[in-house]
Amino acid sequence: MKTIVKTYQVFEFSELSEDAKQKALENNYDVNVDSDWWDCTYEDAENICLKITGFDIDRGNYCKCNFTESAEETANLIIENHGQNCETYKDAEKYLENRAELVKKYSDGINTDIVAEDNEYDFDNDCDELDSEFLKTISEDYLSMLRKEYEYLTSEESIIETIGANGWTFLADGTMKNS
Repeated sequence: MKTIVKTYQVFEFSELSEDAKQKALENNYDVNVDSDWWDCTYEDAENICLKITGFDIDRGNYCKCNFTESAEETANLIIENHGQNCETYKDAEKYLENRAELVKKYSDGINTDIVAEDNEYDFDNDCDELDSEFLKTISEDYLSMLRKEYEYLTSEESIIETIGANGWTFLADGTMKNS
């Protein structure tokens, strides 16, 4: 029986040549998106009573969502939980303003924060349209969030962070060396 021991020189990412770094990045382009990378975005949506039922950030270019409660509940949760600079916040704020205007329009003119009983049917129709537009807008906001998250996770910066956080080492040519 023979025993052959082979030694390798291994390098941290920062120690590689520029060509080897490029090869290491190319070989690991999907390291951050090879599993359910969208889970945090789905959880965020669930926290505001919005369920994402599917999305495609590529050619399909869509994000399908449904309210799990009312549109008004979702808007209020966005105001409570999302920052003022967030697009969802701005869109929720606009929705709530438009909804308040509808309530005022269909009030009896005295109690302008309550829909008059005689106007409920017309209010419901207009409000359904407003809710539908809000859902479309919020779905577009979440599509944008998903796209930005994917773009970041596949960026060189993010891949390098993952390599460093995991302490991966490489051969001189940029091939990952398994421990």
